[in-house]
Amino acid sequence: MVELLEQTANSLVDSIVANSLTLQRAGKMPELPISPHSSLLTPHSSPQGLRPRSANTPHSPAELNWIHDRLLPALHQTQQEITYLLHGLDGRYVPSGASGAPTRGRPEVLPTGRNFYSVDIRAIPTESAWDVGRKAAETVIEQYAQEQGEYPKTLALSIWGTSTMRTGGDDLAEALALLGVRPVWDGSSRRVVDFEILPLSILGRPRVDVTLRISGFFRDAFPNLIDLFHQAVEAVAALNEPPEQNPLAAQVNQEIYTWQTAGLTIEQAAQRSNYRIFGSKPGAYGAGLQGLIESQNWTDDQDLARAYMNWSSYAYTGQGEAHSAPDAFADRLRQLQIVLHNQDNREHDLLDSDDYYQFQGGLTASVRSLTGKNPETYFGDHSRPENPRVRTLKAEIAKVYRSRVVNPKWIAGVMRHGYKGAFEMAATVDYLFAYDATTHCVEDYMYQGIAQAYLFDSTVQVFIQQKNPWALRDMAERLLEAHQRQLWKTVDLKTLDQLRAIVHQAEGIIEGQANG
Repeated sequence: MVELLEQTANSLVDSIVANSLTLQRAGKMPELPISPHSSLLTPHSSPQGLRPRSANTPHSPAELNWIHDRLLPALHQTQQEITYLLHGLDGRYVPSGASGAPTRGRPEVLPTGRNFYSVDIRAIPTESAWDVGRKAAETVIEQYAQEQGEYPKTLALSIWGTSTMRTGGDDLAEALALLGVRPVWDGSSRRVVDFEILPLSILGRPRVDVTLRISGFFRDAFPNLIDLFHQAVEAVAALNEPPEQNPLAAQVNQEIYTWQTAGLTIEQAAQRSNYRIFGSKPGAYGAGLQGLIESQNWTDDQDLARAYMNWSSYAYTGQGEAHSAPDAFADRLRQLQIVLHNQDNREHDLLDSDDYYQFQGGLTASVRSLTGKNPETYFGDHSRPENPRVRTLKAEIAKVYRSRVVNPKWIAGVMRHGYKGAFEMAATVDYLFAYDATTHCVEDYMYQGIAQAYLFDSTVQVFIQQKNPWALRDMAERLLEAHQRQLWKTVDLKTLDQLRAIVHQAEGIIEGQANG
């Protein structure tokens, strides 16, 4: 399949080159410096947008001229990233520019390396983000209903500030859509001024009780969105609807009674029962798992869950007010059916950063520690806004494993970067291991494939040994740890012996370099 897609892409670019040459001969356009196998995006009908072209769609001179005059020159200027970084460090001027992802229809983001500005937080979620979020919400509900035979009642979604800036609020829009709430925009400024609760007759399905785990940056940058979602939760919880159609209201009413019997006033009980936005303590960031994973200072799910819950149990309400609420957070986790995380572009993947396993993995491990079983773990793909998709986390990890982790082309690419390339390979192994430790979504063959591609391949092993022997040692140790923790179960003794030998070999090299 990967080879077929690559052939299709190459054929597409070859056809564009042929079209450009035809136009050149006709004297209709200047020569285009497009080489085969380069990536291509073409302008959409709107001046800010991009859309992919099919191989059978003709390319107009206007589109080819746009590539020649705007897109390619901007791409060629991305080498200015280092130049402007040095300017900034020297206290000199760095040009400003828009923020976002070029692959999400934002060509004005190029060239990169500029001092990017953000968005008007009062206009989030934007109308386009609402359209994406609405579609994504229906996709998640459809996926769960097909798998489980019933509508979902509860869902947890992690929201980051960086993705909110890039997309204009896809994730928050999806959370509102799941609740059955639609933003209301001002007519001229297009800022969000209110929200509208969609009747069940229009919604056509039950509402979903949504819990948000927000990042520290989101908390700091978007207090108005915390306020918006909290108000929406309170409004939906106050509706007089059947429990099977409004699980949020049913749960809130039940918890109000429970908290009152525990000694709280009606106001305190109502406030605590409506907690649906959680994050780290004010001034703190992250999810608390990175240190445990890196230091190997954990024993079982309980350790991982305890760290995540301690780091995430502050409830946020109107105007970003924070309340320490570990009991309320634990109650939310016990009831979760779905743990969802979204990715808004394909410029990276979930094994490129520790944040993915910390947020989604931490949620999953916490639910498992409290209930004894994994929730449904989904990964949303919003890289094509017109068609958001959702996969199981296991399927997404398998996709990334096939397309990048053991892809010989990717391995050859990172090998061009010496020490840093070997570091990226070791980081990928760490993140895969951490996702398995927290979600149990990694198959044994993936560990074996990494061992073969990174450590047992003589060419790659020599490269890592020469450029970064610490990475060689760390990868072998991490694979051995996966076996010791029963994450990698079906492995033969010969493989384990080879990994131990690599650890000893790398240690010898490191010691030799230290001694001089």
